[in-house]
Amino acid sequence: MNQREQWVLQFCHSYYGPFTDCARQYAALFKDSGYRVATVYLSGQPSAEVEQGSASDEVIFLGYEPKDIKGLKLRAMRDLRQLASQRDYAFCIAHRFKPIYITLLATRLPVVGVHHSSGVYSRWNRRFVVNRFRKRLLLLGVSDFIRDEIRRDLVDWPQPRVQRLYNRIDPAVVQADQVDRAQARTHLGLSQDAWVVGNVGRLHPDKDQATLIRGFAAALPALPENSVLAIMGSGRLESKLKALVSELGVEDKVLFLGQVSQGRCYFKAFDVFALSSDHEPFGMVLLEAMAAGVPLVSSDCGGAREIVHGLGPLFPLGDAKALAECLERVAAWSEHELQDRRQAMHERLQRDFTDQAVRPLFFDLLEESGLCQLTHPASSS
Repeated sequence: MNQREQWVLQFCHSYYGPFTDCARQYAALFKDSGYRVATVYLSGQPSAEVEQGSASDEVIFLGYEPKDIKGLKLRAMRDLRQLASQRDYAFCIAHRFKPIYITLLATRLPVVGVHHSSGVYSRWNRRFVVNRFRKRLLLLGVSDFIRDEIRRDLVDWPQPRVQRLYNRIDPAVVQADQVDRAQARTHLGLSQDAWVVGNVGRLHPDKDQATLIRGFAAALPALPENSVLAIMGSGRLESKLKALVSELGVEDKVLFLGQVSQGRCYFKAFDVFALSSDHEPFGMVLLEAMAAGVPLVSSDCGGAREIVHGLGPLFPLGDAKALAECLERVAAWSEHELQDRRQAMHERLQRDFTDQAVRPLFFDLLEESGLCQLTHPASSS
């Protein structure tokens, strides 16, 4: 088969949450490379919207319900084996552990396993599986934090087989979707003259909005008089967080915006974006805030530190006093300092977090790992 007709198989657990864009990110690496990409979703019904946003040459929905893929997943293995036999696939990109081990057991393809969360190989049975198939497996963490954790858990693995490849965005596409400050504030019901601290995420212990609320309340006397904290998202902690707001006496200063469709379109409403997560494998929301030119404050956690370091202040996990100091510092920045930060964010996005920046790194990692031999896009005709 001619090189330009060869295919790459991409296998995802589902397209829910961030995984539609994760699939797009990896399919986009093969643009103009001579390789075509077939993306398979294990669960989730067929969706024209998902298919259109996939950047893939073909999208296949296996349509399993979550209850159908518990246990050994023999039916899913059979289906994937049949799909893999229909074309000359060079290798498979599998996101998260379940698709990784289904692919390893169902096919003989080399596998690039992408990990988006921490703690994956703390379990012995998972270590057993990947050790069994190590010769045809390259593991990628979405941050140095995840990569280093995997290396600690898989102690005898050679380093070229456990690497880091950052998540990324297409800044031009994200920015085209983002409305201007006035429109964003109107849509979110925010005052045009407020100084807005923004947060986006599930109302969940992992996101630790309780520390954010405490830090904001502590900083209020030193912040602009019209300051508000706007939290975009929903979740099981909503009533507890609202009770905390009431306890601190800042009901008129903390706004719960609920779930906002296409929330990243409205990031220009914020004067600062604050991430308070108690652990963050990467932090895509930070890239979207950077694309909007919004200054960043973040907990010093996981992959978030790798994004924010040098661009905005970091505070220790759960430290409301330190968070308050960070907010006070950003509020005191001059317009010149703000412009410098925006320029630095733009440069960091372009250097580290775009498809164009990551594409050559991906093919270099494949070559270094020895997993499979592909023609580098730079040398394709």
